[in-house]
Amino acid sequence: MIKILEKTIQHEKLIFTNQKAVYWEREKTLIISDLHVGKSAHFRKSGIAISSQVLHDDLEILENLISFFEVNHVLIVGDLFHAGHNSDLEIFCDWRNRFPDLKITLIKGNHDRIAPKFYEEYCIDVVEKSLQIPPFTFVHEPENSEELFTVSGHIHPGVVFQGKARQAFKLPCFALSENQLILPAFSKFTGLDTKTLKGNFKKIAFTKGIIFDC
Repeated sequence: MIKILEKTIQHEKLIFTNQKAVYWEREKTLIISDLHVGKSAHFRKSGIAISSQVLHDDLEILENLISFFEVNHVLIVGDLFHAGHNSDLEIFCDWRNRFPDLKITLIKGNHDRIAPKFYEEYCIDVVEKSLQIPPFTFVHEPENSEELFTVSGHIHPGVVFQGKARQAFKLPCFALSENQLILPAFSKFTGLDTKTLKGNFKKIAFTKGIIFDC
């Protein structure tokens, strides 16, 4: 079930979800990061049995979000893909062909190594480094700028909570400061970084049933 938390950032209404995505209302745009299509197939090539169901599940969640918000545009701030061409790309291509009118824009990340011809064939607009749609600047790796408000991904932010029995547990989160928004990894087949972020970041954590400030 999709749970939401609305915030006004840079005078724009952003809707945070417990499905690892942000919806920008004015632009009718869904913003995600680090889908890592092809990661499970990449591991299978190395002899590690990771089911392609991981990708099917991620794409089903993305489809639900597109329907829920009536999205016109999906903006991916890096690492749509994980490696070169492999069998998981066929799953993605089948999914993409079901949304011929959906605009997809990718700010290339460090894992996006697919040939340019592929992006053209499947109508994915590619931006090499950064994309400005005022008042935001979209990049893959986090940038701390005094002049720009950047939206990024890359580090897969998480937050640690201490349980009643002193056991610690981690949750994925959005990280928000005065000039940055860092998105969680959209793929469930990723780890969580709970140590990189320093300074005045507020966290928005979530589970399958709730989203909350922490």
